[in-house]
Amino acid sequence: MTRALLVTGGQGQLGLELARQDWPADMSVHYPTRDELDIASSDSISAYLRGRRFDAIVNCAAYTAVDRAEEERELAFRINGEAPGLLAATGIPLVQVSTDYVFDGSGGGYYREDDPVAPLGVYGASKLAGERAVLASGTRAVVLRTAWVLSAHRSNFLRTMLRVAATNPKLRVVDDQRGCPTGAADIAATLRTIALRLVEDPAAPTGVYHFVNAGEASWCELAREIFALSAAAGGPSAEVEAITTADYPTPAKRPANSRLSTAKIITDYAVRPRDWRAAVRDIVGELVGPVPQTGA
Repeated sequence: MTRALLVTGGQGQLGLELARQDWPADMSVHYPTRDELDIASSDSISAYLRGRRFDAIVNCAAYTAVDRAEEERELAFRINGEAPGLLAATGIPLVQVSTDYVFDGSGGGYYREDDPVAPLGVYGASKLAGERAVLASGTRAVVLRTAWVLSAHRSNFLRTMLRVAATNPKLRVVDDQRGCPTGAADIAATLRTIALRLVEDPAAPTGVYHFVNAGEASWCELAREIFALSAAAGGPSAEVEAITTADYPTPAKRPANSRLSTAKIITDYAVRPRDWRAAVRDIVGELVGPVPQTGA
């Protein structure tokens, strides 16, 4: 019997990487377009799900414009806060993608799943509302928080750095925010692992989990690694000047510490995050060209 999986946000970074995953032959994966399923519309969600059977849902759809969310609060909460609750209310096992922005970044060390949440802005607050709606539904669900997502697709920090470096020899990048750069491909592989487990194992662990690539960096350190790899592959590069958050004000406040602990998902789902530099190397290789190996 064919099993069916629904992936929302199929044209985003995670959705595109999920489409690259190797799914079982008996798993039919559906990636509806926004015209087919508009996550911002409760009527669209109901209409799409009516008459269709899914064994699990992976909700990658999200309002991710962090700064614009400060002006578009209602839309951010409709997509990030209300829609996940509507999906969970169907009773279909659900994997909900969330964010490090549920934390205020004032804590030291790596945040665990049960650490206190205190979002600094609308985006984080809306994602937290989505988490709570999913967990309160009673549906078998996993909330997967991640951070600093990078890929060869759509808009993200890595692609922005390469684009800007093509015309600017020197860039100023924030050095006092720390996090765990994470490849969308690695997140997609983890989402696949969780979704299949929810489908196949009624006793699969549920609740909140963190997944990021191993290690940590500041945005400045990440930019320098991107440019070192790009230069080695013959692509654009730039000199990076370290600045503070105060030197680069934005409408929405960012957490100074976005580091997430992955101990729980390693234990419960046997997921082993690789180093973030390996993920960045793969993405630069896809965008620029093969990056020569260094060292012995």
